[in-house]
Amino acid sequence: MWADPQSSGCNPREKPIMTNNTCPRVRPFSIFRLTLVLGVLMSAPLALMAQGPGTEDGLWTFLGGDAWHTRYTPSTQITAANFENLEVLWEWDAGSFGPSTNRATPSLIDGKLITVTGYRRHVVALDPASGEVLWSFTEPNTHRWEYSMRQGYGKGIAYGEIDGRGVVYITTPAFFLHALDADTGLPLEGWGEGVPIPGFPSSGSVDLVADLIEGWGPWEDLNREYDPYMGIPLEIGYITASSPPIVVNDVVIVGNSAEQGYNQTRMENVPGDILAYDARTGDLKWRFNVIPRPGEFGHDTWENDAWQWTGDISSWAPMSADPELGLVYIVTNGTTIDYYGGFHPGDNLFSTSIIALNVETGERAWHYQMVHHDIWNYDTPTAPILMDVTVDGREIKGLFQASKQAFVYALNRENGEPIWPIEERPVPASRVPGEQLSPTQPFPTRPAPYDLQGRTPDHLIDYTPEIYQAALQVAQEGNFFNALFDPPTHVGDPAGPAWNCPGGAGGTNITGPPVADPVQGIMFFTSHSNCFRLVVVPGVEAPLEGPNQSGTTHSDWAARGTTAGGGGRATLDGLPIWKGPDGRLVAIDMNTGDHLWTIPHGDAPQQQQDMIRNHPLLQGVEGVEVNRGRPGHAAMVVTPDLLIASGQTADGAQSLFSIDKRTGERIGTVPLPGATRYGMSSWVHEGQQIILIQLLSGLAAMGVR
Repeated sequence: MWADPQSSGCNPREKPIMTNNTCPRVRPFSIFRLTLVLGVLMSAPLALMAQGPGTEDGLWTFLGGDAWHTRYTPSTQITAANFENLEVLWEWDAGSFGPSTNRATPSLIDGKLITVTGYRRHVVALDPASGEVLWSFTEPNTHRWEYSMRQGYGKGIAYGEIDGRGVVYITTPAFFLHALDADTGLPLEGWGEGVPIPGFPSSGSVDLVADLIEGWGPWEDLNREYDPYMGIPLEIGYITASSPPIVVNDVVIVGNSAEQGYNQTRMENVPGDILAYDARTGDLKWRFNVIPRPGEFGHDTWENDAWQWTGDISSWAPMSADPELGLVYIVTNGTTIDYYGGFHPGDNLFSTSIIALNVETGERAWHYQMVHHDIWNYDTPTAPILMDVTVDGREIKGLFQASKQAFVYALNRENGEPIWPIEERPVPASRVPGEQLSPTQPFPTRPAPYDLQGRTPDHLIDYTPEIYQAALQVAQEGNFFNALFDPPTHVGDPAGPAWNCPGGAGGTNITGPPVADPVQGIMFFTSHSNCFRLVVVPGVEAPLEGPNQSGTTHSDWAARGTTAGGGGRATLDGLPIWKGPDGRLVAIDMNTGDHLWTIPHGDAPQQQQDMIRNHPLLQGVEGVEVNRGRPGHAAMVVTPDLLIASGQTADGAQSLFSIDKRTGERIGTVPLPGATRYGMSSWVHEGQQIILIQLLSGLAAMGVR
């Protein structure tokens, strides 16, 4: 069942808060440009390699390439000159393990390509030269796997070394942690306490649920014997994992994921506390409570007793780390539930936040909350990117967080202070009875947003004054204008359903992690415009209500469901009224905060381009945006010379594009064997640089023969 080596006290709104419980002065900070200390890194042991910045020796040992999560490779074999000579070297079909996992980026470790696939989250090691399966590991079946809500995710694995022995660490849909020998896929001997379930190995595993609920009030109040086969009782909560752990300085830090907030109708859930384990032994080192308990910092941001029984605030996105500083950076989502939070008034730390924790002790070094009392599903979908950049002549270690709102939160990763001012600005109050929203939200002043936020008259097409006035009339008659933090309305509100733009599926999302060049300090984003209509109904009447909901007590209000499109797709005689691109790639220099360029994500369908080009209103008009790109996200990777991104050409062909990093000019195009999903990687094996893409069916390796 396991492995077969032969087979297949301060105001937290105004400033970040430090571990000494004092508030630092707010002052503009600058950042410094990266200097690669190659000599030091080349002499370091393998366990420290590729931890940032950029991959070393052609390896790809972290999910994001390095611990800084840049998805950058220093390899220079593939250039603008030979890019169009790329061809498929091999493909791997994951079908024997079931449907390919939705999102995964394999790690290249010591001559093996190791990834996860399928609803059972099989761990698979492949030969990087051929795609041949070297070994696989499968966790035995449990009830808690059967009801897992995020089986086909996982994204990848974590890697570390114990006395020169390579170890693969994996978290599963059933919320177990396994440590496997990287050469054989066999569970580590003498690691962890073992799991008392038939079929599980005697060692090499940890039951994360048992550690998570120990000492937690709702579990203790049940006064029930723990059943590892069943896991956490659904009436008090639900927990799983949808990203791998991260190994930093011999510590394995484990995130988690909860039931999707937009599907919830009930108030109880388990908090997504962060767990950390000794990489050598599997012993629990520390736990960080994401919902602060009495006496803990941030407890006063929970203004009633909801902290006792509600939960989520999970860290479902991947993590990044600075091993030199000894800090791991964790991003969170909102608390239970999306779109209504009247039962948990207050700013609700540490929801929708960046949290920097000491990897050895779990103590909070600093945090920054990006959304107070988040009810908009503005959870943080991707790992922070770390880079050293230079701002106004000052050098600072930077952390840059992309968001669904299309903001970049630029912070000093040593202390959490904003690099450029982040202003608390007034936002609308809720019209839903019982809801108490924060009166302000943080708005970064720099960089500027990289996609449309809300819908304003400035977003309307303005090729001519007449076209602008006609588009304005369409928007006004449809009541399409809205602000970024407009709250949901309730059924029966005469205002009707609220618009939410870019919404929970707009801007940056899980399917399109940003990438970066840490040498030049440039970050690249893939995003798309989006709008939802949001309305809540009494929880007992919500169409989402069903027997598989976690919790027992219905919220006063819950989502009726979300409807995409509408005002976000409004047209003037078929002509989109909002400026594009609909899907875009954006480059921002994080040394200055300046946007370098914005280009469409791929090419819009030829039919759409022809419609715009030949539209009667546009005849003789110059500067018309004909190619608006495609909604969705690109998979991307960065080399010293190029940004490489996936997309479609006007005829719908799946393609790989090479793009000049400084200008956004598309330099080359090569066909792909299918549509890409999630992240892309590039590494060197046996002297050859490879670009690896994830297909609907598995993986494909591309190179220049």
